[in-house]
Amino acid sequence: MNATTERDSTVIPRLTAMDRCDSCGAQAYIAAEVNGSELLFCAHHGRKYEEKLRAVATSWHDETSRLLDS
Repeated sequence: MNATTERDSTVIPRLTAMDRCDSCGAQAYIAAEVNGSELLFCAHHGRKYEEKLRAVATSWHDETSRLLDS
């Protein structure tokens, strides 16, 4: 099953500064649901693992566009 994608500038932010990357502890901007569990990633690790995660994720929530907001 392919993950649904939320990746554009109109995404309503749901991740906060308290949400941290499961890989490195940086602020999370990407959330992926895999086997009923939510995995959080910073922009760097989200991109690094995106190809493999999308193959198994049921949803993909991407707020990296917030990094470009002025």
